[in-house]
Amino acid sequence: MRVASSLTLNPDEHRQLEQWSRGRSTPHRLVLRSRIVLLAAEGLQNTQIAEMLKVQRNTAALWRNRFLTHRLDGIRRDAPRPGRRQRIRQGKVDEIIERTLHTKPRGATHWTTRTLAREVGVSHVVVHRIWRSHRLQPHRMGSFKLSCDPEFNEKVRDVVGLYMNPPDKAVVFCVDEKPGIQALDRNQTVLPVREGRPASRSWEYKRNGTIDLFAALNVLNGTVVTQFHRRHRHQEFLVFLRTIDSNVPEGLDAHVVLDNYDTHVHSDVKRWLSRHPRFKLHFIPTDASWLNLVESWFSILTEKQIKRNYFQSVRALMKAIKDYVAEYQKNPHPFVWTAKADDILRKVAKIRQLQTTRE
Repeated sequence: MRVASSLTLNPDEHRQLEQWSRGRSTPHRLVLRSRIVLLAAEGLQNTQIAEMLKVQRNTAALWRNRFLTHRLDGIRRDAPRPGRRQRIRQGKVDEIIERTLHTKPRGATHWTTRTLAREVGVSHVVVHRIWRSHRLQPHRMGSFKLSCDPEFNEKVRDVVGLYMNPPDKAVVFCVDEKPGIQALDRNQTVLPVREGRPASRSWEYKRNGTIDLFAALNVLNGTVVTQFHRRHRHQEFLVFLRTIDSNVPEGLDAHVVLDNYDTHVHSDVKRWLSRHPRFKLHFIPTDASWLNLVESWFSILTEKQIKRNYFQSVRALMKAIKDYVAEYQKNPHPFVWTAKADDILRKVAKIRQLQTTRE
C-alpha cells in the first residue's frame, strides 16, 4: 500500500488554513482544500481524508501534493489550464460588425447572437465577445425627442446658467403641474412581499377620480411648495403663483423655470407679473421637460408613493401625497445640475447631424 507524503505546517500556515476552513464567506472550494491539508497535517492518509470529507481519493492526493509544492498559494488559486481562445480572422470580425450595424435578419428587427452566429458561421459566444469589445447592444432600444424650438440654444443657456450660477438675492423655483393623477384601486387584495416571492397585485383596477398637483421646487435647498387643484387653468396657476409669492421672503427676487403651457402665458398671468416685478419667468424649450428639475421630483414621488399604492378615493390619494411631502420636507436635498450648456448643445447637434445623415 502506498503511503502519502507527510506534511508539516508552520504556525502561520496552520492559522490561515483554520481561518479558511471555518470562513462563512470563503469559497467552498477553498474551504474543502484547507480541510484536506489540515487533516493531512494530522497524519491521515488520502483514503481516510476522502472518506471523512466525502470526496474522491485522488482529490485529497491532488491538494496534498499541491500544498507540498506551492504551500498556501497552491490551494488559494487554481493552476493555469492549457489552451487558448480560438483566434478569429480580422475579416470575420469586420463582417460581424458590418452586419450588426447595417443589416437586419429576415423577419426580424435586429440581430441576436445566435441568429448572427448562424449567418456568419461562428459560435454565438464569439459574436457576444465581439459585441462586448465594441460596445454593441443591438437588443436594446433607447428613446429621444428633439426640440424644434427655434430658440432652443438660447433657452438652454438661460436655464442651465440659472441652475449652475444662480443670481444673488434671489430664489430659483422649478414649477410645473402633474395633471390627472389617478386614484386607482385594485379589484382584488394586494399580496404582500414574502420569502421567495415579491409583492403582487391584480392587473385589474378601478378609477376613483383624478387630481392635479402643482409643485414648485426650490433649487437651492430642495424644499417644495405644493398645491392641489381640480383643474389646471390660468386661474389655478395664478392661485399657485400667489402661494409661491407668500413663501418668498421680502427683498428677494423669484426666478421661475417652467414650460410653455398656454396657462403660463395667459394675459391675466402677464398682468399679475407686471404687478409683481420680482417674479421673472424662464421658459424651457418645447419638448424639453428634462430641463425642468421639478420633473425629477415628480418622478421620485410617483415611484415611492403612487405607483405601487392603491386609493379608494381622491381624498386618500391627496392624503398619501401630503404624507410623502411632509416626510420629504424633514430632510430635503437640492437637485444639483451638473451638465454644462455647451455639452448639452454639442450632444443635441450630434443627434441632429445623425438624423440628417439618415434622411
